[in-house]
Amino acid sequence: MRSRVDGTIGPSTYIQRYPADTFGGFPLAGFPDTPTGYDFVCTFRWRTCSTRPSARDRRSIKIASDESPTSDLTTGMHSRQRRAVDPREFNVPVIVLSHRAPITFRDDSGVRRARRGAGGLVTALVGLAGQLNDAVWVCAATTDEDVVVAREFKDSTFHIDMTGEPRFTDANDSDALEIRLVEVDQAAHDDFYGVIANPMLWFVQHGLYDLTYSPNIGQRERDAFDHGYVTVNHVFADAVVREVEQRGGRALVMLHDYHFYLVADLVRKRCPDVVLSHFVHIPWPGPDAWRVLPPEMREQLLYGLLGNDVVAFHTERFARNFLLCAQELLGLPINLDKMTVEVGPRTVTARTYPISIDVDALIKTASSKAVRNRLDDLEQWLVADDAKLIVRVDRTDPSKNIVRGFLAFEKLLDDHPELVGKVRFLAFLQPSRLDVPEYAQYVADIGSVVARVNARHTKHGDAPIDLRLHEDFPTAVAAYSVCDVVMVNSLADGMNLVAKEAVSVSRRNAVLALSENTGAHEELGAFAVTLYPFDIQQQADALYEALTMAPTKRRELREAAAAIVRSNDVAKWLSFQLADLSEITGLWS
Repeated sequence: MRSRVDGTIGPSTYIQRYPADTFGGFPLAGFPDTPTGYDFVCTFRWRTCSTRPSARDRRSIKIASDESPTSDLTTGMHSRQRRAVDPREFNVPVIVLSHRAPITFRDDSGVRRARRGAGGLVTALVGLAGQLNDAVWVCAATTDEDVVVAREFKDSTFHIDMTGEPRFTDANDSDALEIRLVEVDQAAHDDFYGVIANPMLWFVQHGLYDLTYSPNIGQRERDAFDHGYVTVNHVFADAVVREVEQRGGRALVMLHDYHFYLVADLVRKRCPDVVLSHFVHIPWPGPDAWRVLPPEMREQLLYGLLGNDVVAFHTERFARNFLLCAQELLGLPINLDKMTVEVGPRTVTARTYPISIDVDALIKTASSKAVRNRLDDLEQWLVADDAKLIVRVDRTDPSKNIVRGFLAFEKLLDDHPELVGKVRFLAFLQPSRLDVPEYAQYVADIGSVVARVNARHTKHGDAPIDLRLHEDFPTAVAAYSVCDVVMVNSLADGMNLVAKEAVSVSRRNAVLALSENTGAHEELGAFAVTLYPFDIQQQADALYEALTMAPTKRRELREAAAAIVRSNDVAKWLSFQLADLSEITGLWS
């Protein structure tokens, strides 16, 4: 293949052959399996002064070779060669902490039932823990039956097999996850989770507040921070410290998400030899957004995070914002070239690792009996009606932009009445945080708009939207396999793993309709139909484009996106973190 200029269309259009170590201007970090090069049709605006196209321009990229590209796992504002560490050969004990557990237990008339945890974080961490030889997952007991299980094991760990339906197993099971459930005082947890973590931190970090009217921070919120968020962080720090001490005082502690911003500093004070990293899975906004919180709150949160050796994010923008917060809100010296901040005698590093999925595990799930049974039902429905299928899989969170997604679907049917009865929208929505008033109201809003769309566009007794308000992972995977379009129109999203799951198991070359405000868009946006999440008309037009796209283009885009996910899977996501932590801290060498 050769580079050639095909003339100008708009600013500039050309086909470019990229060398083996780049893709769209991103270095490939020396991956040994990187293909030798590809042709791309690219449109660039000269004002970008960069070989990397803008988000809008990347929509014009299409693959012109049989080989598939791979994207980079970047590590800051500048590129560098990186080595990887095989997680299976990593002999350092690892303690993983997240609020959400990989499973939840419930009592069903005296019978204990176990259900896989919901959300992208669980999906990623199941893959992460499964890659390591010596790992324990510390998480919260959030249901009554969770508490019963935690008490049964007397504050120790147990093992769960997560392939298929979750079940208890023993440490000799190669698919076992070691889990420690932590019981927390209910009143403290309610303040920690229902007042501070959600909605306050979540809304700040996703830009969901209408600042004209909210938040209104008073003594109630201050007390919830001091006696809820701070207290619960101390409880989980105690649990982590016990696990570290059981391993001789040396372990790698990998903290996750916005619930535990204070834990690292607490653990470091008691376990000086520990290595700490914190992965923030949701967006990290710039300093002005954090000025919503009183100084004493935001400073505790920032200094807590700065107890880590590495603070990690999905995108460069989030990592840069974090450093700017340390500079502007705390007055600390930062280096944007090295992506570091100086905290007294310590140097804390910000890094970027786009999270991914365990592709092989997902494919295994897709071939399971549970998925095949659901697949047969869906295929019969589609074939019988010669229908096209749009799918979305989400929690009922306001940041997921579900209401506007249904409004865009309604607009699609209004603009293209020939599609009524020919296109169905299957939505798997797991109710989330219903004890938080904003979330409960959002579920009501979802139900209202679905009822209206179905009332207006039902044809021959068939409603266009099939809304399922429960978590059903096997059916969701089956739907990924046979759908025509996957819709992800989030207002803001740290990554969004639904996008990666769907392109990995699609059998009908589903088109990814993907919000530009997701972290996934940085990796997959070139091979998706981009959605602008506040523009309902544009989303309706994009859905029409996706539904009517030529089969060849559908296949090219889906295969390219799947190749990126396959190359940058959860094992690589983890291996680069382990490599950086080894390089930065020495891991006691």
